Amino acid sequence: MKAIDRTRFTPVLVGITKSGQWVIPASDQVLEIADGLLPEIKGGSPRTISEAIDQLQPDVVFPILHGPYGEDGTVQGLLEVAGIRYVGSGVLASAVAMDKSFAKPIFEANGLKVAPGIVLHQRDWHGVIETGTLNYPLFVKPARGGSSRGTTKVKSADHLACAIDEALTFDTKVMIEEAIAGREIECAVLEGDGSIQASPLGEIVIDPRFEFYDFEAKYLDGSTHIELPTDLPSDEIRAAAIRAFTSLGCEGLARVDFFYTGTGDLVINEINTMPGFTSTSVFPKLWSSAGKSYTELITALIDTALARSNHVTR
Repeated sequence: MKAIDRTRFTPVLVGITKSGQWVIPASDQVLEIADGLLPEIKGGSPRTISEAIDQLQPDVVFPILHGPYGEDGTVQGLLEVAGIRYVGSGVLASAVAMDKSFAKPIFEANGLKVAPGIVLHQRDWHGVIETGTLNYPLFVKPARGGSSRGTTKVKSADHLACAIDEALTFDTKVMIEEAIAGREIECAVLEGDGSIQASPLGEIVIDPRFEFYDFEAKYLDGSTHIELPTDLPSDEIRAAAIRAFTSLGCEGLARVDFFYTGTGDLVINEINTMPGFTSTSVFPKLWSSAGKSYTELITALIDTALARSNHVTR
């Protein structure tokens, strides 16, 4: 909201409360993380979904939403039905990228390496599971989760059941994968002007006291930073990021997360179709290193959304 080009756009903020009510927040609504606390939409002028769309009549929506009901194709489908253009991937790409159990075989079919693993549905969970040839440590995570919520690193079989139960509190389907020992590399992908571009690479550097890049390390602790490595096969990784983007049919933007192992293997972890988008988030930081400002990035994404028809007539 601070960075958007006000000479071109007139933004209207629509918030969603924890109870699911759509509101036009008060002008003094806090939107930033402060003192380790996440912002929360607590009030404002209430609107139903249809009221928000009909009364505001937006030219384009920038759905900066993460996880279920925001990044998984549901809001995108709502906007499609309402005939409103929006930033980012469409319904199918959003849904597939969100459900890692569907994204992984598509990545494999397009020549990208993935972590060995299995999928477990809640209906099949009876307290015991055979992991077959999978080697510990394992990661257990919701198949359709986000921000590492419900994700546990499991080092031995006696802790596996508890980790599965934890993941099942976030989703009815979980993934159990071998932990990949490697550097965490991220690449931002941007579509615009008829082309798809990949950013310079970033490496996530985590404080050693964290087992992995969990929710606290990502958002609240301040102990994680990103570096721009120069000792990686940049062209190969950037090409793989674009391949991941196109294999799922993504549009607009995405952040692709990889592991780069000590033996030179590149393993895709996941793709985020609406990555973190504050001025200090990885996606804007990577494009900033390529000379594209936060404001320019926002403008480019809105212009791409306005130029895309998606059979939208409004």
